Amino acid sequence: MSDAKIWHDLFTLTIPFWEKVLRPVLVYAFLVVGLRLGGKRVLAQLNAFDLVVLLTLSNTVQNAIIGADNSLIGGLIGAATLLLINYLMNRLLYVSPSADRVLEGRETVLLRKGALDELTCKRESVTRSELEAAARRQGFSSLGQVERAILEPSGTITFVGKEPSAGETRHRELLLRLEAVTSELTQLRKAMARGR
Repeated sequence: MSDAKIWHDLFTLTIPFWEKVLRPVLVYAFLVVGLRLGGKRVLAQLNAFDLVVLLTLSNTVQNAIIGADNSLIGGLIGAATLLLINYLMNRLLYVSPSADRVLEGRETVLLRKGALDELTCKRESVTRSELEAAARRQGFSSLGQVERAILEPSGTITFVGKEPSAGETRHRELLLRLEAVTSELTQLRKAMARGR
C-alpha cells in the first residue's frame, strides 16, 4: 500500500459532509428519545441486562453514524457533531426549565410516608430488592427507616429518612441523661474510694 493511498484514505470523505453531520444528529435524537421512553431506571440503576443492551446498542448504531465512510476525517466529523449536539442539548436544558421537564422528566416518588407505592415501582421497573439495596448504599439499614424514596430524572434514587417521633426523641434524651448520671455516680464512687 502506497503512502499516497494511506493519506487519501485518511482524509478523503466517501460520503457528503452534510450526511456525515446528519447521521450522528439523527442517531443522537433516536437514542435520547429511546432512553427517555425506556425509563429513568435504564439511566442509573443498571442491572446486567441493561448493561448488555447499552454496550450492544453502541455497536449497533456505529455504522449508522459513520455510514460507508471509514476515513479519519469522517470519524472526526461524526465525533465533533456528537459532542456539539450534546453541548447544545445541555445548554438548552440549562436555560429552559420547560425543555428540561420534557426531555429529562420529573422525579417520581416510589415510597411515601414509609409506604411503598407498588404501582409506581412496577411502572418504573424498580423492584423492592433494588430499592432496599439502594437504601443500604445510602446508609439506611432497611426501608423502615425511610420516609420517602424519590427516583430522580437522572435515574438515581434519593432517600429521606424518617424523623424520630416525639416519644423516640424523649426516650433518647432520657437515655443520654441516664448515661450522664451513671458516669457522674461512677466518678463520685471513685473519688470517695480514694478519700478513704
